[in-house]
Amino acid sequence: MQNIADNLATIQRQIHAAEAAANRPEGTVCLLAVSKTQPAETIREAFAAGQRQFGENYLQEALDKIQQLSDLEILWHFIGPLQSNKTRKVAENFSWVHSIDRLKLAQRLSEQRPAHLPPLQLCLQVNISQEASKAGCSPEEVPELVRAIHPLPQIKLRGLMAIPQAVADPDQQRQAFQALRELLQSLQHEYPDMDTLSMGMSSDMTAAITEGATIVRIGTAIFGARQAR
Repeated sequence: MQNIADNLATIQRQIHAAEAAANRPEGTVCLLAVSKTQPAETIREAFAAGQRQFGENYLQEALDKIQQLSDLEILWHFIGPLQSNKTRKVAENFSWVHSIDRLKLAQRLSEQRPAHLPPLQLCLQVNISQEASKAGCSPEEVPELVRAIHPLPQIKLRGLMAIPQAVADPDQQRQAFQALRELLQSLQHEYPDMDTLSMGMSSDMTAAITEGATIVRIGTAIFGARQAR
């Protein structure tokens, strides 16, 4: 039986230790709890332990949980692959989207974001390890995409997201995260409001924080092994 409150406390201690080791101020890294496949009751338990931001990959599953948990002030992030025919529901129900990899998606979210809601916060997903099986734009495509997306209304382009190739060696983990950080830094001269690096998961969180992650996406270390859908 997972003790979610204990797991969250452990991860926060690990985040603070990694921040300190990297000479970063405590609190500069946001913990995003990846709650895909977890039932609403489990998310409610994490909320009771102080967690406020949750990431979902599957739209219909997420919408069901958003409705079930509407009494809680949760900040919902959509972090899964996004199809053009699903953008309206995402624009209406989420605060963040981490998985933008083409202009058309950003344009649709911009058009479909309800006017009474704050701008939708976006990250470009970059295929930083150039894996054929991974979603995301190539690093070379990023500057042109940023130029096209940045002026769109009702959205705010905040930064970059990546899921690097899984490797066990911390030095190799850091290389991919360093590449994403340097890519963001190359954009910040022209776009200083891009301040977000969404990178790092349960297995490589420390390496990501060392290289500048501002959001780490943690699922297994909080909730245990993923449940089958």
